[in-house]
Amino acid sequence: MSTPSPSFAPARFSDLGVPLELSAALEQQGITTPFPIQAATLPDSLAGRDVSGRAPTGAGKTLAFGLAALSRLAAMPRGERRGRRHPSALVLVPTRELAAQIEEVVAPLAAAIGCRVASIYGGVGYKEQLAALRAGVDVLVACPGRLTDLVQRGSADLSHVVMVVIDEADRMADMGFLPAVRRLVDKTSPSRQTLLFSATLDGPVDALIRDYQHDPVRHDVELADADRGDVSHHFWRVESHDRVAVTTEAVSANGPAVVFCRTKRGADRLSDRLARSGLASAAIHGNRSQSQRERALAAFRAGRLDALVATDIAARGIHVDAVPLVVHFDPPTDHTDYVHRSGRTGRAGADGIVVSLIGSEHLAATKILQRRLGLVGGVSSPDIPSLTVADDSARFRQGEPRVAPTPGDRDGAAPTRRAPGERTAQAKRSSRSRRRRGR
Repeated sequence: MSTPSPSFAPARFSDLGVPLELSAALEQQGITTPFPIQAATLPDSLAGRDVSGRAPTGAGKTLAFGLAALSRLAAMPRGERRGRRHPSALVLVPTRELAAQIEEVVAPLAAAIGCRVASIYGGVGYKEQLAALRAGVDVLVACPGRLTDLVQRGSADLSHVVMVVIDEADRMADMGFLPAVRRLVDKTSPSRQTLLFSATLDGPVDALIRDYQHDPVRHDVELADADRGDVSHHFWRVESHDRVAVTTEAVSANGPAVVFCRTKRGADRLSDRLARSGLASAAIHGNRSQSQRERALAAFRAGRLDALVATDIAARGIHVDAVPLVVHFDPPTDHTDYVHRSGRTGRAGADGIVVSLIGSEHLAATKILQRRLGLVGGVSSPDIPSLTVADDSARFRQGEPRVAPTPGDRDGAAPTRRAPGERTAQAKRSSRSRRRRGR
């Protein structure tokens, strides 16, 4: 069963059936209007239905399933919740960063109803995670690998879980986690409610839906134009010996940027070379410790970095709104990876730019990718000024064509480091001013 997104959003979360104490906690954070994915899925989730939600990254899925889980917990007698040491809700996610971010979003709301949230993932020691489990957890957010380990040790008991959330299910499939996901879900209550969220619902994800959801209602939600932002896509013919120089120029003109490399070693090497060129940069990938990854993300969010150089581990699950620029230093493996990498920009209504550096050996594959995604403009020579005067012919077409705004400054001044989104906001004001003057 597939249900389109509603044509309007309710005025308040309480209109969707969210308990008043949770609605009040949201309002204290300044969150008053549900996003489309929340308005679409919460009524069915709160009614106890299994739900499959398809929505792009940044659509508000965390609150959609977080509120569903907390609302179910809120319906339990408070004394019963306090007496339970084992989790009642389990959220399975593919990456450490996503687990930590979900805990950060859900924990303050859980506190409003007297519930506890903990995140479980690898790359860090066991001590704090074991202590949290011993103290008692109501909502457990976990990566499959570490949770499997803890279950095998007897440190985590999933038999009391009555709600399971599988987030970024397509990414789970890409990373080979679905067998572990299946084993973990099998250990939860047979009468559980299962919510699944993903950017795509076909292939192995569809098999997961068939095997683990009962008569699910499906919701397909696209970002509204106001939330999507204008994104211009540029494909530049650049051979390997020139890629670092072109990347340096692009980031200097339009950063801060997320720059994607194919390998961990390549990310480290590029980060070092960008630093030698005068850019503040850091690498983030699977070989970095959790503390290193968290410090790099915090520095990028705070505007202390010009470039965050990442492998595809950062393509999903890392939420940094309003990144002005994404650079594909190494081409993605397929069109799906291109979309998820590029999705780091053009978020939350901000505009963005995507630059792909294409060597001669990747020309044929790039043409196929462009055709599959409806991109136009072909492959051209590097043109840094085109990034500041957006070329509408190179835009990623989504719906009706729109005139792309002018990202970046035009006065030729040396760029200064700033938090992601600051330059984009300036560009929007500049673009609106030029339109008012008829230029």
